[in-house]
Amino acid sequence: MSTDPDQIRAQIAAMLGDLPDPAQDGVELADADIDALAARLEEAHELLVQALESVEKG
Repeated sequence: MSTDPDQIRAQIAAMLGDLPDPAQDGVELADADIDALAARLEEAHELLVQALESVEKG
């Protein structure tokens, strides 16, 4: 696991970049969209947890 902040930011941006912004006016999310959003956020969360664990060990 990389601990380079720029690389981690790029990975998170790639994971979340194509998701719809629910805060944007006119954006309506169906249940399937919400499930996809939740899954992608969970992936990003896991990446951040792994990065923090790597820094702590490191």
